[in-house]
Amino acid sequence: MVKYDFLVVGSGLFGAVFTERAQSAGKSCLVIEKRAHIGGNVYTENINGIEVHRYGAHIFHTDNRDIWEYVNHFAEFNSFINSPLANYKEKIYNLPFNMNTFNQMWGVTSPDEAKKLIAAQIRSHFTPDPSNLEEQAINLVGTDIYKKLIKEYTEKQWGRPCRELPPEIIKRLPVRFMYDNNYFNSQYQGIPKNGYTDMIRNMLGKAEIEFNTDYLKNREYWDRQANLTLYTGAADAFYGYRFGALEYRSLRFETEELQTDNYQGNAVINFTDALTPYTRIIEHKHFMPDAPVIPHTIISREYSLTWKIGEEAYYPIGDTKNLSIYAKYKALMENEERVLFGGRLASYQYLDMDKTVENAIVLRSVNTP
Repeated sequence: MVKYDFLVVGSGLFGAVFTERAQSAGKSCLVIEKRAHIGGNVYTENINGIEVHRYGAHIFHTDNRDIWEYVNHFAEFNSFINSPLANYKEKIYNLPFNMNTFNQMWGVTSPDEAKKLIAAQIRSHFTPDPSNLEEQAINLVGTDIYKKLIKEYTEKQWGRPCRELPPEIIKRLPVRFMYDNNYFNSQYQGIPKNGYTDMIRNMLGKAEIEFNTDYLKNREYWDRQANLTLYTGAADAFYGYRFGALEYRSLRFETEELQTDNYQGNAVINFTDALTPYTRIIEHKHFMPDAPVIPHTIISREYSLTWKIGEEAYYPIGDTKNLSIYAKYKALMENEERVLFGGRLASYQYLDMDKTVENAIVLRSVNTP
């Protein structure tokens, strides 16, 4: 006999929201987690008073008031505003691309000057129908910004030339002719004061959780425990890589505590030259603008890696080849009767956190065991 209404595979943001919504409707949930902790990639760990983002920086931002109010039921958010910097050969530039960036790049002080410079560069290198990231980026910001702040950084991040990357990757690129360093245009923005792990724990509530448990190694047993299964893992792994493995980029982090109160003066600095082996340095205490003064700091250097089966998958490589493979897996998923799929791995797409929350709420609302 089944013991639970839902088996939830994965305790990341999607699984936690789904579990919370199910339990709020009186449904029982068993959560199984491959790692030794809850939270998936939003997992944070408090180390000597600093909430460390163990799997990279996560800043919650949204224009959806309902989603913002929902997550605020489970955490008190701080006032952090994401304003990353770029370091190109020891020169600092503001991100996203805005009037501060243009002043640092060319010395211009007015929007008209910046627009004329960018327009002239675009005109001389314009591609009517961009087929790759390089063409798309130059169409947006011209050659100077592309060469210093996009090209080498992007090639480090994705492990291939920009001319071999799809143009869609760069279409999210913000460009502003204002002195505005706020990376996101979202109305609501912040980070949980007590870390994302605390927020996820509050979402999971009283759900039973099994750690260090690989669902795919004993799938039939775990499926028998519930009426419906929510699977938030990789689609290709679920089907034993029947049509081949989907490609991702992976990450490696070097984290260390330093006996200084301020290492780099900003939460995130991207290193956009090819010679620096890491893509960025995160200084975690700067995610906590409302926190008490702490005399030490913790930094993480982030390295982009080629992904292999068995390693943690971070960024899907959504080119034509991979999307074609994923379409085959998606067709199989749509015919599953007792398994639901959700999250960035199952959908093979990068999802902002607010969209992840929204998708989980919607999926739960239309599925009742």
